[in-house]
Amino acid sequence: MGKDYYKILGISNNATDDDIKKAYRKLALKYHPDKNKTPGAEDKFKEVAEAYEVLSDKKKRDIYDKYGEEGLKGGIPGGAGGGGGVGADGFHYTFHGDPRATFAQFFGSASPFQAFFDMGTGPNRMGMFGFQDDEMDVDPFASLGGVGNRGGPGGAFRSHSFNFHNSPSRNKDKSQDPPIEHDLYVSLEDITKGCTKKMKISRRVLQADGSTRKEDKVLTINVKPGWKAGTKITFQREGDQGRNKIPADIVFIIRDKPHPHFKREGSDIRYTVKLTLKQALCGCSVTIPTMSGESFPLHFTDEIIKPNMVKRIQGHGLPLPKEPSRRGDLIVNFEIRFPEHLSQSARDILYDTLPN
Repeated sequence: MGKDYYKILGISNNATDDDIKKAYRKLALKYHPDKNKTPGAEDKFKEVAEAYEVLSDKKKRDIYDKYGEEGLKGGIPGGAGGGGGVGADGFHYTFHGDPRATFAQFFGSASPFQAFFDMGTGPNRMGMFGFQDDEMDVDPFASLGGVGNRGGPGGAFRSHSFNFHNSPSRNKDKSQDPPIEHDLYVSLEDITKGCTKKMKISRRVLQADGSTRKEDKVLTINVKPGWKAGTKITFQREGDQGRNKIPADIVFIIRDKPHPHFKREGSDIRYTVKLTLKQALCGCSVTIPTMSGESFPLHFTDEIIKPNMVKRIQGHGLPLPKEPSRRGDLIVNFEIRFPEHLSQSARDILYDTLPN
């Protein structure tokens, strides 16, 4: 029997969008593994995130209400594709498996969790420094992180591509706090084309009389096509400024935003096709989507599809970071769903038909 997402969130099946948000907010804070160390809390945290992602999306919720979890994930009887792992109107959903990303999208931060509780009352209050993205064209997956590598002079730069050395400082008697890191989640679509992210930060600036004032500033990040997860962009000395302190560097780290269909592997992307055992043995046709919006038909007539089979569609992955005109590949693998039960007559037929 499939999961009961309404029961997981503790709401009725006629709950409003606000009811769903309130339930998720309460349970996500309760079970976040950075706060709740009891056994099973992390599993509950993930379960709550999956329930919220389904019920907060109108299309997913409608399909779930009609067909349950099995239909939502591609098992709708009579659905498009002849039961070949595709739901109504070609829809198929699989939870991306990262509840912290769901938390970050909802609250504006994934970590450090303790800072969220100790320093503020909501996603736009993160202590003296934080994101405020209510009026900016920003990615909601930005989050506070830990200590990273210090950048060199020159404003914003990619620390993976540039290796600056700090020149002797006229303020050698001053010290600098460690860099402040932020995860910047970017969709695979944006990685394919490149994009510009504008992040609004709030920081404390030291005044001549020794007091500090709050200052808002917009930092522009030009994400280039094909940039890998882990790429760092450093803005030098853009953090809070204290007495006898050099402002800390601000470092943005590119992270892959979970995609409903594709998984990134370097410059390649992987797509999984779900098939029934009948389709795998007797043949079928499947349509493979690509990042460009095109689709490729794959026909299997005389070929048996095995669980470890892989098809590679060249040149339909992500741009190569150093050669954006070239692309990686689209890798297609197959997940074969075996039936739960077989009648005795079906067993007898298979026994007599299949080779030893």
